Amino acid sequence: MRDLVFAVAALALWFGAARAQTVPCRVPGANAVVAPPPSRTLEPYANTPEDLRPFSRFTKPYYENYTKSPEYNGTARDLPEADIAKLDEVAIAFLGPIAQHKDEALGQAMLHGAEMAVKEANVRGGYCGKPFALKVHNDAATWGASSNEIVRMVYDEKVWAMLGSISGDSTHIALRVSLRAELPIVNSASTDPTIPETIIPWSLTAIQDDRVQGYTLARRIYTDLGLKRIALLRVNERYGRFGVIKFRDASRRLGHPVVIEQKFAPSDQSFTRQLAVINDSRVDGIVLWADAGAAGTILKQMHEMGMKQPVFGSFRVVGDDLFRNAGAFAEGLEVVYPFDPNRDHAVWTGFQKRFETAYHAKVDAFSALGFDTMNVLLGAIGRAGLNRGRIRDELYGLERYPGVTGEMIFDPNAKNSAPMYLGKVKDGKLTYRRYSMEKPYATVGENGVRYAGPPLPDAVRKEPKIGIFGPGAEAQAAKLDAPGHRVAGINSDVPWGKASTELVKMVYDPSVIGLVATDRQAAHLAMQLAVKNFVPVIAVSADRTLTSTNVPWIFRVSPETSLAEAVGCLTDAARQAGWNRGRIRELLASGARVGGRYAFDATGEMK
Repeated sequence: MRDLVFAVAALALWFGAARAQTVPCRVPGANAVVAPPPSRTLEPYANTPEDLRPFSRFTKPYYENYTKSPEYNGTARDLPEADIAKLDEVAIAFLGPIAQHKDEALGQAMLHGAEMAVKEANVRGGYCGKPFALKVHNDAATWGASSNEIVRMVYDEKVWAMLGSISGDSTHIALRVSLRAELPIVNSASTDPTIPETIIPWSLTAIQDDRVQGYTLARRIYTDLGLKRIALLRVNERYGRFGVIKFRDASRRLGHPVVIEQKFAPSDQSFTRQLAVINDSRVDGIVLWADAGAAGTILKQMHEMGMKQPVFGSFRVVGDDLFRNAGAFAEGLEVVYPFDPNRDHAVWTGFQKRFETAYHAKVDAFSALGFDTMNVLLGAIGRAGLNRGRIRDELYGLERYPGVTGEMIFDPNAKNSAPMYLGKVKDGKLTYRRYSMEKPYATVGENGVRYAGPPLPDAVRKEPKIGIFGPGAEAQAAKLDAPGHRVAGINSDVPWGKASTELVKMVYDPSVIGLVATDRQAAHLAMQLAVKNFVPVIAVSADRTLTSTNVPWIFRVSPETSLAEAVGCLTDAARQAGWNRGRIRELLASGARVGGRYAFDATGEMK
C-alpha cells in the first residue's frame, strides 16, 4: 500500500494545465434538510432494443428488474458531517492490479488517470482548502487479500469513497464490503454486467458494461452485416466467461445461436487448436473476448492457417500489443469501444498532452476513464460534503457527465449506458464512429448514398450566403465572420410555423450555398427541406439517425463542434468546389478535408 498525498503548493506547475472547473466546497452545516435524490425509472433496462429483450416475441413480463433507482433507506446521510478543520486531508481509496499481476499495465494506467485527476483538483484548491489524498492498494486478485485491503481502507484509513477495480471478482467483493460499511464506490474499468444487478446502492459504473458491448456487436454482426454462423473465442477467466453471456443471449434472440465457443488460458501463446475447431465449424465470423496481446496473436495465426473470416472484438482487444503481434493482419478487425480516442476536441487533446507529459505514456481507455471517473467522484464529494451517504446520493442523482472522453449518460442504476463506438482497422489504423445497439429504421450501405438528380446551377455570385438554423441563431450569426460570404441566422426557438416559413424562404434563396443546423431538432427540419431543395446541411448533433435516412445532403459533426468550425466546413468546401450546391455536396461526400480537419464519408458521417 502506498500513501499518495498531493499538496497544493508542491503542484503549482499543474495549474495552467488543469481543467477550469473547481471542486465545489460545501459549507458544513448548510442545507440541514437532507433528502435522497428523486427516484428515476428507465424502461426497458439498459435501453435494450425490443428484439434483444428476453421473450419479447412471445410475451411481456409482469415485472422487470433494475428499471428503478435502487433504494437506500439507511441513516448514513443523516450522520453529522466531518469537521474539515480537524482534517489534514480528504482520503480516497484506489484498488487496482498495479503489481505482480497479469493486468498490472492496465491497473497502472487506471491509477495514473486517477492520480492526475487528484493532482489537478488539488491545484484548484482541493476540498475547502484541504488536499485530496489517494490511498493506493494493490488488487492481488485473491478473495481474502482483496477483501482485507478494502476493510483496511474503510476502518483504518477512513476513506470517504473508493475507485476500483478491473477484476469483476474484486469489484463484487468491494460491493459486499460497501454494503456493510456504507462506502461509495466508482468503477471505471470492470465491465462485468452483474455489478449493478446486485442492487447494492453504493456503486457507480462509468464504463459501458458487457451487456451494452455484446448487444452492440450483435447488432453489427447480424443486422448490419447479415452474418449467421458466429464462433466465440474467449479467455478462460471471469472477464471472458461473463463477458460473452450477453452476446450469446443476443445471438439466440436474433435467431442465430452461437455455433461454437472455444476457450484459452490467459497464459496461452498458441491458439491453433481452437482456431482449427472453429474453422471446421464453417463459421461466417469470429468474436473475441480477450486482451490486446492475445487478440493480435490470434489474428496472426488465423492468417497463417489461411482463415479469412471477419473478426470482431470487445473493447479490451484494443491496445498496442494488438498491432505489435498482428501487424498487417489486424486489417478489417472491428471492435466496440467506450469512446472515440481519435476525436479532435480541445478538452480531449488537452488531456492527452498533459497525461503524456506527466507519465510518458499514451492515453488508453483505462487511464482516460480513470481520470473521468475520479472527477465524477471528486465533484460528488464537493457537492455533498464529507458524508458518505450524501456522496452516494450525489452519485445516484447524476444523469449526465461531460468528461474528456465525451458525455456519459447514467441510468437509474448509476451505470453509464451511452451508445458505444465501433472501431475498424483500415490501413493499419483504427477509425471510430458512434454505433447504437438499436435496430436502424433505415440503413445506408457501406458506399453511402448518392445524389442522382439533375446538375444544379451556380449560386448568385454577388455574395453567397450561408444559413444558420437553431436556437438563438440570429444572434450567433451576427457574431460570425466568414470572409466572402454572408451569414444569416433563423431562430428555431420560436413558434414552429414561423421558423419553418423563414427556413423555406432561405433554402429557396438562390444565393444560399448551404445550411448549418445547430441542434438535433433543427437538423431534422433542415434535412426535410434540404432533400426537396438540394441544399448541403452541416448538422451539429450527436443524433446518428440523421445520416441513416438515405438523404445525400446532410453531413453530421459532433455536438462539441463550434459554430465557426461548422461554417468553416461550408466556406472551405465552396472555395474548393465553387459556389454550386451540387459540387459542394460532392466534395463533402468525397472524403476531402474541409475546414482544416474535417472529412466525411459518403454516408455523411465524419471519417
